[in-house]
Amino acid sequence: RIVTLGNDPARAGATIPRDLAGLSFERAQLSNPGYFSADNKAFVRLIRGLSPSGSIRLGGSSGEHTAYIGDKVIAPSFEIHGPEHNKLNREGLNVSIKALRNLRGFLDATGWSCLYGLNMAHATPEQAAREAPDVQRILGPRLSAIQIGNEPDVFRNRYRPATWTAADYVAEWDRFHAAITAAAPGLKFAGPGISNKLEYLTAFAGVARRYPDVVMLTGHYYAMGPAGSPEATLDQLKLPEAKTATFKQAGYKVVEDARRVSGLPYRMSEGNSCWDGGKVGVSDVHAASVWGANRMLDWARRGWIGVNWHGGGYGNYSPIVGTPSKGFSRRPLYYGTQFAQMLDGATFLETGAVPDPYLGYYALRQNGRDRIALVNQGDAPVTVELPALPEARVVLLTGPSASAKDATTLATVSRKPSRTVTIPPVSAMLFTLARPARRG
Repeated sequence: RIVTLGNDPARAGATIPRDLAGLSFERAQLSNPGYFSADNKAFVRLIRGLSPSGSIRLGGSSGEHTAYIGDKVIAPSFEIHGPEHNKLNREGLNVSIKALRNLRGFLDATGWSCLYGLNMAHATPEQAAREAPDVQRILGPRLSAIQIGNEPDVFRNRYRPATWTAADYVAEWDRFHAAITAAAPGLKFAGPGISNKLEYLTAFAGVARRYPDVVMLTGHYYAMGPAGSPEATLDQLKLPEAKTATFKQAGYKVVEDARRVSGLPYRMSEGNSCWDGGKVGVSDVHAASVWGANRMLDWARRGWIGVNWHGGGYGNYSPIVGTPSKGFSRRPLYYGTQFAQMLDGATFLETGAVPDPYLGYYALRQNGRDRIALVNQGDAPVTVELPALPEARVVLLTGPSASAKDATTLATVSRKPSRTVTIPPVSAMLFTLARPARRG
């Protein structure tokens, strides 16, 4: 069976921003000022290999246990603090002036910006107001926005009373915001950075227009979880909605409504394949690279402005793993992120639906050229007929099998131009359509 692909070049949609690609790290990682440092040249190169101008988000669950110590110096008790460390001892986690200065150097070296998370659960507005001016002064133009708290929708029965609601969160956020802006005028804010309770996003969006310095809505997404769940499998990962997804398909309308009400863009500021640090054999294999490419392009087509994959340390789902002392390396998701980021600046064109639930089909216009991205998450090849004859050079994201850990490749290959092409299993291809022949 051949799937015929159609699109309408006259009907354009969202444009992919330059900082679509992003990474998310635990705030506690700042306890070791040597991690985010321009001296980690291999780390810098890997970051720049994803995008020349991406987004680093700092937060995570450790953010609510990480205190600001200003110009004090405390020798770090660890080299890395990835998502796999969040159940360990949370004593002594800190952010210092030295860590902020090193972070600024790292951001300058990579060309990336920072979405910076402040402690809300275990801090006061006054404490946040002491940290924010230093963040503003040191990070300067590399600071895209401040987020107050991490996943406030799960504070209830954990950090706040059982009666705590979205309205209570908005009221407390306002108190933090007032103290911070008094101490650091001109800061920009993002939020609410929710886990999965969309009523908190709706509540935040409903008041956002009162605050001209709020520039972005944020939320989190995990396809499955926890890592120990028997339902966190490769077969589930490729579904549009896995059984244990933290974000359901119905949530897309809620996000769209929040964008409309607030007039703000939306960024997926933390997420990945499987919460609780990722799952071995699912999050760290080739299939995750293809899944990631499809998620990024699907969200970008919906108008979401960016994707910050959570990771750091040796987290199973992290696109980049390692330490300053032992070096850094890429995991499969890194290549899927590169694939999607290759289309920065491209504008989506309207496409028809495809009958294969495992096939992602995206038509775009980039620098005056029409391009077709096809992502096959299925276990069988898919044959399609392109809207027009492609050029010979094709970008191919592939690997030997869905479960392969170390053999994902992203490369430009040459093939005989044909409108009929076959997308291998668990692979993605990016075509550039040939220019129409000139008449006369």
